[in-house]
Amino acid sequence: MKLTILGCYAATPRTFTNPTSQLLEIKNRFFLIDCGEGTQVQLRKNKIKFSKINQIFISHLHGDHFYGLIGLISTFSLLNRNNDLHIYGPKGIKEIILLQLRLSNSWPNFGLHFYELESKESELIYEDDKVQVKTIPLKHRVYTNGFLFEEKIAERKLNVEAVRHYQIEKCYFQNIKNGKDIVLDGGTVVLNNLLTFDPEKPKSYAFCSDTVYNEAIVPIINGVDVLYHEATFLQSEEQLAAKTMHTTAIEAATIAKKAQVSKLILGHYSTRYSTIDLFKAEAATIFPNVLLADDGLSFDL
Repeated sequence: MKLTILGCYAATPRTFTNPTSQLLEIKNRFFLIDCGEGTQVQLRKNKIKFSKINQIFISHLHGDHFYGLIGLISTFSLLNRNNDLHIYGPKGIKEIILLQLRLSNSWPNFGLHFYELESKESELIYEDDKVQVKTIPLKHRVYTNGFLFEEKIAERKLNVEAVRHYQIEKCYFQNIKNGKDIVLDGGTVVLNNLLTFDPEKPKSYAFCSDTVYNEAIVPIINGVDVLYHEATFLQSEEQLAAKTMHTTAIEAATIAKKAQVSKLILGHYSTRYSTIDLFKAEAATIFPNVLLADDGLSFDL
């Protein structure tokens, strides 16, 4: 699992900072999370192939989280994309994008599928054989979701020496990896745990931006390996955070502590501060395992 931060600053883009967008690589899937202005430029800078992105998740319809989407779709068309593109986001995202495509007469030459979200409860919105994605209902000025990405439990690993010892034929290997016991020709039952090793523990990643401090998300993200949580303000602007329905660094750390996550990544910083190191310093007083997102930074999770 690898996370690449394409942008992690609040509000407007600047010459040296970008609004929210990140790419999560998990089980050879490439998920784009939010698509602020300039996302496609950041993808190029980070040498990420556009063709690998088949799913895009939009948290909410504030510009700094999706204004780059129409440009990215247009570039996909110019690059003669063939793969279908699946977009998950709040109700209204389809209308916004299709209006721009219609008025500019720029219909894509690939399938464009929208999955509009309205539920205020956590729901499963994407699933394949290796990964599933659920929403994390957040509290912001408009309807907003975070996203919980979870690996599925992998098949068991074959113990090659044990299989050779019991002289088990190759045609049974898949059944063994699926967890089944094996009956030898003489009727002896060989238990699966003698033939396999446990798979690696599934990893999980929770993306939470933008939101006011909200303990209701704690049961949903409890125990995740990595939590990205917005920290727009420092504690000195606590009242402003509440007014604008954002979170302070200390509040984000409190959520991480209550949810017993393994690691916290802070982001969505207000550009009023001279250095983002202040966010880590405050959060670390509550939750020790804190990392700072920054544009172009990658995390091997």
